[in-house]
Amino acid sequence: MDAENLSIRPGAAEPIYRQIADQLRRLITSNQLAAGDSLPSVREVAGRHAINPMTVSRAYGLLESEGLLTRQRGRGMVVASLRRRARSNERLLADLEPKLEDVARAARELGLADRLVVDRLIELLELEHERTA
Repeated sequence: MDAENLSIRPGAAEPIYRQIADQLRRLITSNQLAAGDSLPSVREVAGRHAINPMTVSRAYGLLESEGLLTRQRGRGMVVASLRRRARSNERLLADLEPKLEDVARAARELGLADRLVVDRLIELLELEHERTA
């Protein structure tokens, strides 16, 4: 992948680090970037798009914390293996579990039907996906 493949809109409402992270996340999840593929260096992306290197580093760090990227000595950031990504998803779901339990408890206390709550959650997830896409 080359730095010029990223589309950065400096005037957009969405922060630049999120633009970078979202684009890379889509490329990885759609398998356009495969496990082991190298990413351009922070300096390369920052220089190509005239942005602060810390912005690029923040995007890479976010994806690394999600388990989508990993650092390799001498190669920089690379797309993580599928196994590593699966472990990361499990960890992320574990982090989300208390909030989901709170929602389940509140729904039960309010007497809401399970299907109604699940359907609304799906709607909210879709709205969030559209907002960040």
